[in-house]
Amino acid sequence: MLKKILIVVVIVVGVFLAFRYCEFKKDDDSTTIEETALIQEQIKNVGKLVVTEGHFSEVMTYKDQQKYFLDMMSFEKKAVVIVNADVTVAYDLSKIEYDINEVTKTITIKNIPKEEIKISPDIKFYDVQQSKLNEFTGDDYNKINKTVKESLAKKIEKSSLKSNAQNRLISELSKILILTNTMGWKLKYNGNVITNTEELKL
Repeated sequence: MLKKILIVVVIVVGVFLAFRYCEFKKDDDSTTIEETALIQEQIKNVGKLVVTEGHFSEVMTYKDQQKYFLDMMSFEKKAVVIVNADVTVAYDLSKIEYDINEVTKTITIKNIPKEEIKISPDIKFYDVQQSKLNEFTGDDYNKINKTVKESLAKKIEKSSLKSNAQNRLISELSKILILTNTMGWKLKYNGNVITNTEELKL
């Protein structure tokens, strides 16, 4: 009789523990799903266009010379070129690629889009000098436009515009880092676990 009672007790305890385990596992799975949804929502919120704007000015002189009659005669054309350019450096974070591992509670940033640099120059010509034998043509304007953009690109590299844009990018990405740290998840990028914003630099 005692043996039967012990068996019944063991079965009851076993069923109770199994039920509690399933209930605990269900709650744990539910929490993980909620955390995953929250992280996805945060990534969606930072998935916007981060734009940093700048303005550059430049004055240059364009010259071209055509020679005739065995270089005995030459006809020069020249102009003062004044350039005012608006420049934007943008990161389209809607293109960010990431992976969520719910088992290890890890967010892996697979790819951060490169910056997109847009140069919009306003070019004006002053003191234009030319002759009938050496007039300004479309080819001259194309050369000037190319030279202006190359010069502006060098100025942008030397300026703080790109670093300012990257700082804004890191500021947005840090929101993901703060959230994952708060929830006890890990954020990985370039194969490393990210512990501070400095490690998010491209």
